[in-house]
Amino acid sequence: MLIQKIKNIFQTRFGFILLLLLLYWAKTIFAYFIDFNLIMEKPFQYVILLINPIATGLLLLGIALYIKNTRAFYITAFVIYFLMLLLLFSNAVYYREFSDYITINTILGSSKVASGLGESAIRLFRFWDIVYFIDLLGFLLLKITKHFPVDVKPFNKRAAFAITWLSVLIFSANLFLAETDRPELITRTFSRDYLVKYLGLNAFTSYDAIQTYNTNQIRAKASPRDLTDVTNYVKAHYAAPDPKYFGKAKGKNVIYIHLESFQQFLIDYKLKDENGVEHEVTPFLNSLYHSNETYAFDNFFNQVKAGKTSDAETMFENSLFGLDQGSLFTQLGGKNTFEAAPSILNQTQGYTSAVFHGNAGTFWNRTETYKQFGFNYFFDASYFDVTSKNSFQYGIHDKPFFEQSVRYLEHLQQPFYTKFITVSNHYPYEQFTNDEGGFPLAQTKDETINGYFATANYLDTAVKEFFDYLKASGLYNNSIIVLYGDHYGISNSRNPSLAPLLGMDSETWADYNNAMMQRVPYMIVNPNDTDGHINHTYGGEIDALPTLLHLLGVDTTKYLQLGQDLLSPAHQQIVAFRNDNFVSQNFTVLGDKVYNTQNGIEITNPDASTQEVITKEKEAVAQQLSISDQINNGDLLRFYKDSGLDAVDPSKFKYKDGLGQAEKIEKDKGSKSTSLFSENGNKTTQYLFHTQTYKELHPEEETTNK
Repeated sequence: MLIQKIKNIFQTRFGFILLLLLLYWAKTIFAYFIDFNLIMEKPFQYVILLINPIATGLLLLGIALYIKNTRAFYITAFVIYFLMLLLLFSNAVYYREFSDYITINTILGSSKVASGLGESAIRLFRFWDIVYFIDLLGFLLLKITKHFPVDVKPFNKRAAFAITWLSVLIFSANLFLAETDRPELITRTFSRDYLVKYLGLNAFTSYDAIQTYNTNQIRAKASPRDLTDVTNYVKAHYAAPDPKYFGKAKGKNVIYIHLESFQQFLIDYKLKDENGVEHEVTPFLNSLYHSNETYAFDNFFNQVKAGKTSDAETMFENSLFGLDQGSLFTQLGGKNTFEAAPSILNQTQGYTSAVFHGNAGTFWNRTETYKQFGFNYFFDASYFDVTSKNSFQYGIHDKPFFEQSVRYLEHLQQPFYTKFITVSNHYPYEQFTNDEGGFPLAQTKDETINGYFATANYLDTAVKEFFDYLKASGLYNNSIIVLYGDHYGISNSRNPSLAPLLGMDSETWADYNNAMMQRVPYMIVNPNDTDGHINHTYGGEIDALPTLLHLLGVDTTKYLQLGQDLLSPAHQQIVAFRNDNFVSQNFTVLGDKVYNTQNGIEITNPDASTQEVITKEKEAVAQQLSISDQINNGDLLRFYKDSGLDAVDPSKFKYKDGLGQAEKIEKDKGSKSTSLFSENGNKTTQYLFHTQTYKELHPEEETTNK
């Protein structure tokens, strides 16, 4: 009886739509768990995952319910269903090759996608792919045998409208749950995986279509004439390098170490445990900071906004700001023309480039953006042995990350430009708050703050182990190592709770203090140098690229870079924040408030001369941000030819089987190969990497505790 009732329901028009929705839902869930690598961190995310195909699926399929004509209704329903399946299946196949989802730009450039797959396309199909379309064969057989039920009665338009509103309500609930679990999901759009996991494939494609349209509208209005203001600005603000430092590291390998969420106050900081015993949080980084081989900057600020880590990368690679809203990586990274560090160094100095990161390549749209930047290799999470014990939600922990990276690093042709993105010192700072970490916790009411020092200590040890390897393998002496913090780790809302640990009063903590907490480390280690020192110049992430290029002996006068060499006497020492606030050597301007940068005293009644300086600095900040937005939003670098660089062709970069590609180059070059592996007699250097736990490094604490 029940079976007959269900059968009767599915024989109606509404029942047919429900049947298609159920089939689509099942196939989507199948794709989520079989073809897509959606990392689920808690049960609540499974609930959202099960809901998200329903809202957009019902909305799209429900369109057919508005059609009265019987034949047109069934054709429309089938066409919509088929298109949704085609999008799902296409993404499943595409993901197998690129570990990413199909965007509107990918569809528009489908010929490039096809050429990127080449002869390997057929190999991307799997035997289980029949699941995606087998029901269509069943429907066809029912039609041929005339057993396909047809409901000739039109569906009530009011009821159809109610179905549409129901789908909207379901989507709203889905979005609310998603934002609850992942705040700023839409505004920051840091991961396509996250958008698909939380909102579904249809919603992601629709969102991408809107973003693409908005971007293309601005881009379409841009012309080569818009470059005039840009080039005039860059020429007027160029800071010539100090001859003393220009070319000091010429020809050396470049190794960037990205210190996740690491703030300047951690340098030289000692944390007291519950017994009052002091523990140096970052002893190794402290030793680098004070070394004669290191150019360290103690007034270096992060300048990120919603893009956070990706904004920092944008500035370090291009000397351009991130966007005012959202992330440049996700919105423009796969579309715009760039003249980034990897391309500059490859075309002018013959550098090989690579990024190492133990998280998914889709996070912050890195896979596509790095191709536009000109990176030869991207070793993401797929290249690492990631387990539940050596990783957390943001990727593999730093010690195994560095250790496993060696197997790829040693095969890169020298000189190389590399970046190692660490993740362990990432919110919520719970990764090493137990025996595995060993470092004592801070004693505050905020658990996030309490664990921050332990994860920072773990990062410090991981960096030391990597440095030990560089020295043992011989890479150290022929490399320049740049370490930087990307953004704050403790947010402004938590800073008052942190204040007592910094010897300050929570009750008098002000906006000025929040601004000063945006300092992050920036250290350039140039082995065998003796001129290293702690530099007090005020600067930020926008200034990193020209500083590095000048040390490498690269003339930057031809490039459209908005930062200035931090070692140049002409550096202006104005640090613009993305919200129009700024810090300069003399003044800190935060909204309507002005502070004396040196002592933090608020200036409530500036005199005429002070106001004149502040006004000029405000104008300078506004102009710098405006020029950056003009370049990025208008994609103006596509018109720029004076740099002498060839435009990057992203289709030339394949991030699958990076090790195989590097080994093939070694083989083709033979005795001319400059990789560390080749120089070591075609023998690995992996055995030179050694790692130890906190307890092994500090046996004296075990004895004390006993």
